[in-house]
Amino acid sequence: MTGGGRESEGGEEEVRGARRIPGPRGAADDLDLASVPLPPLPPPGGTAPDEAVPEQSQPASASGDAPESDAGEPEPDLGPAPAAEAWPEPGPGPEPDPWPEPDPWPEPDPWPEPDPWPEPEPADGTPEPPAPDPLVSSAPVVLPHQVLKALLGAWALSACSAEETAAVEDHLTGCAPCADEALRLRDAVGLLHTDGSLDLDPTLRTRVLDGCFGRRPARIPVPEWAAPYDAETARLDALLRDIGDSEWHAPVRLQWFEEERRVSRRTTVAGVIGHLMAVDGLLSAALGLDDPLDGGKAPLDPTERTETYWSATRRPPTRAVREPWRAQSHELIRTASFAGRNVAETSVSYGAFALPLQDAALDRAFECWVHGGDIADAVDYPYPAPSAAHLHRMIDLAARMLPAALAGRRSAGLAGPAKDLVAAGAPGRSLHLEIEGHGGGDWYIALDSPAAVGAPERAVAQVALDGVEFCRLVAGHISPVEAAAGQEGDREAIRDVLFAAASLSRL
Repeated sequence: MTGGGRESEGGEEEVRGARRIPGPRGAADDLDLASVPLPPLPPPGGTAPDEAVPEQSQPASASGDAPESDAGEPEPDLGPAPAAEAWPEPGPGPEPDPWPEPDPWPEPDPWPEPDPWPEPEPADGTPEPPAPDPLVSSAPVVLPHQVLKALLGAWALSACSAEETAAVEDHLTGCAPCADEALRLRDAVGLLHTDGSLDLDPTLRTRVLDGCFGRRPARIPVPEWAAPYDAETARLDALLRDIGDSEWHAPVRLQWFEEERRVSRRTTVAGVIGHLMAVDGLLSAALGLDDPLDGGKAPLDPTERTETYWSATRRPPTRAVREPWRAQSHELIRTASFAGRNVAETSVSYGAFALPLQDAALDRAFECWVHGGDIADAVDYPYPAPSAAHLHRMIDLAARMLPAALAGRRSAGLAGPAKDLVAAGAPGRSLHLEIEGHGGGDWYIALDSPAAVGAPERAVAQVALDGVEFCRLVAGHISPVEAAAGQEGDREAIRDVLFAAASLSRL
């Protein structure tokens, strides 16, 4: 090599036409990536040709002649070329871009890769049916007897799998003990999913008390004749405890019959409780207790007593009336329990008639149930009928009062004349009153004389009624025409008895 770093002109041309090694590249952080142009994409299906490295022009030397270019123009002098060993060693290549730009429009692969596991095609070209689910087995599950017996509870609750259900049901066809146990379990499951009412059975209180008294009898028990009154006041008190303050002012319409027509009176829930307390004062006066209407001056007729109480109340009654009413009923039951049998026949005057205390307590139990139903209808509350034993006794009281009520209507000209008068205590012409269903039974009502005795052999007519419907008739909630479900015999006797039953109602 000589002073210019070129041996000859031909060598210079050879060096000038060869590829140049790019110079050192700056750090990626120093580059403006947004200004760097993207390389052109290669054509699909082939490889891009090698691009020639563009010629790099060297800066002109301060002295010396510039070599000529291909166009004949003088080429700037490059100066003395460095020694061969002074050139840097070629590196492994350009450094990768640390922030590559994503390809916005990727080209689709023109040659998809073939399926490495192709499905074999049938020889005839028809598609094969889908393969069955390997998890479902058509073979029945074979389980031992003890396992099947342990599955009976889950089977009754429909909690077994399909295989276990099939195995259990197949086992039940040949195992009688397991079949009986499965039947009992299914019945028990039915009790767990009952659609019945969630309200307590009205006989629950009586059964619980009977169980308690059976283990430890009460030192001073409640008389049997006072038990219906005790039960009905307790049921009504439970209803009153559940309603809100505003419901005490809910409107209630009280209905009853007078002579041949139905009458009614509008009041509130609190007004009904005041009415019950005012009439219960008749029993309090008979037992020597305080009368809420200032006993001795208040009238004896139940309707007049109620009107007196309502007119004396300066403000509309509220739920505050519940406490004195319940305290009065507790005091009545307590006093009757301490007195025992000595007070059962004590006369209680209602003004126009009188009843022994045991019948008066039953009458008050009946009215407490009827008006409890009126309140329940006003506040949309379920209120079932009394227990069968108590309802039977209420029906019996009404049946025993029918001959006197019939005689009173005959005296007023509202019933037909007597056709066969007999001596007191002798069997007379009768009507067979058949009460069906809850608290039912058979009664024979004397038609011609209140002192006569009803007898089956002297029956001239028959009326069949449901127990609750008969009580609604006696309470004046339905008319006599709507009451009779079945009638047979003397039509006049049937009409007189039904209207006499409705006449027992009052405010």
